[in-house]
Amino acid sequence: MGASTAPLTASRRRSRWVAAAALGLISSTFSTIVSQLFAARLGRDAAVDWMTVAAIPARDLALSAEPSWTAILTGIAFHQWADFSWALVFFGALGRWTADLRPLTILGLALPWAVFSSAMEWFVLVPLFPFWQPLFTLQQPYWIGLLVHSSSAVMYPLFARLRWTWGHTPAQDERFTNAWVTFATVVIVMLGTTAWFGSHGYELPWMGRDKDAEQSYIRHMTTHHAQGIELARVAAERAQDAHLRKLAMLMVASQAGENRIFENWWLSWFETEMPDCSTAERAAMPGLLTQAEVRDLKSAPPGNFDSVFVELMSRHHRGAVKMADQMWQSRSDPRLRVMAHAIRHEQQGEIALMQHLRGPEAVAAAFHNMLADNVN
Repeated sequence: MGASTAPLTASRRRSRWVAAAALGLISSTFSTIVSQLFAARLGRDAAVDWMTVAAIPARDLALSAEPSWTAILTGIAFHQWADFSWALVFFGALGRWTADLRPLTILGLALPWAVFSSAMEWFVLVPLFPFWQPLFTLQQPYWIGLLVHSSSAVMYPLFARLRWTWGHTPAQDERFTNAWVTFATVVIVMLGTTAWFGSHGYELPWMGRDKDAEQSYIRHMTTHHAQGIELARVAAERAQDAHLRKLAMLMVASQAGENRIFENWWLSWFETEMPDCSTAERAAMPGLLTQAEVRDLKSAPPGNFDSVFVELMSRHHRGAVKMADQMWQSRSDPRLRVMAHAIRHEQQGEIALMQHLRGPEAVAAAFHNMLADNVN
């Protein structure tokens, strides 16, 4: 009995790991597709987010003012490797407890697993050991990773089909997983359709309460970002510190991407061109630099440039954080509020990155930045 049981147990373990690997490929691919299609609906530029993910293994080499295909594909590959690994842990390493569960039980456990795995990446694995890369945690609020991991976790019930050899799946599991595949396909088709219409100026209708206030916010933040892009482009060329040059490139990419989303939302929601901000509006805008200050930055001596840029851009960022915080605290269109929360987080994070914050201090700062405006 002992001799026959051992090979059977080993065979089941191998089958479990093979099924876990197949599930990892499916779940990570599904989350990649969902992330790509859904990002702009929440005010995220997917290309910039993939570039930020690519900076985890590739460091500053991944960063540029316009995300390259190499950076985007590296970010996608790294994300899929991470999601694939978490599926292996859940069904392979922990398979003794998870491999024989019913599909709905798997789903019930997979969603808390998404909370755990995304938190481990955001708080520990990326900013601390083993990658020691604070940029991802300071640039992206935790909820983005949680949504990505959750979109992967909803595919975990398919393990109930993958754990069986072809033709031996119990009828109940087969019916459930067939329905789940249909559900996933419908989700992708719906997201793809929404993304296609959105890219052609037909986003879902505006759902705000105060059109004047929300239009003012979009106009003001677009103007504010335009100056931020101008300042960052100067730093991308003139900064003496190589890391600061790359960080400036990331600022260009992220703010340019957000402006494209603002412009698309404006045209889609209000069906008119976005008016420029008046001189009075610019003068009252928090953090917006005067033309004299911009000239001072451009003419700063090489030895003083980095310190002048950090001081002026930090002040500029604090103004953006203040505007974004007010929008987040309002009762405006949910998409504007979610985007404002991300802007508040990233701009505070970039101030910390310009100050070379790393390690546990960077994690603590990112956590507090996600909860409040900590720079004004």
